[in-house]
Amino acid sequence: MAGIHITDIEAAINYWRERSPSPDGVSLCKELRALAEVYALMVWFHETEADEATLPAKAREAWLAWYDTMPDTPCIAICSTSQGDETCKGCGRTFDEVQRWTEMTPGEKRASWRRIIIEGDAWRFNRYAERALEESGSGR
Repeated sequence: MAGIHITDIEAAINYWRERSPSPDGVSLCKELRALAEVYALMVWFHETEADEATLPAKAREAWLAWYDTMPDTPCIAICSTSQGDETCKGCGRTFDEVQRWTEMTPGEKRASWRRIIIEGDAWRFNRYAERALEESGSGR
């Protein structure tokens, strides 16, 4: 199973902080407590990923509630892997990721999303600027 990156744990914490704010500035809802414990251990042990398979049940439930608010797929309906590219120019997923997407776990999908975002060179991030150049012939 994939690891859940600490930035996803932070995003889930912020989701729950907004959704269920502390009434007194000190106490936390059960979802925040579960995620905060995982986050604290990650920081303490200098880990950047929590194992998806061994995440405590309450923390997993809280993380999945946040995960369900995120777009499922980076697809923008321009799939160059169907034309033979190893990596899709539209969304940035590899051929294997495109083929296995429906079978992937939430952690595996988030790992793909993280890589795609870090690389930042898929058309989904540049509003098709590269595609427009190729179509006009000036990008050749």
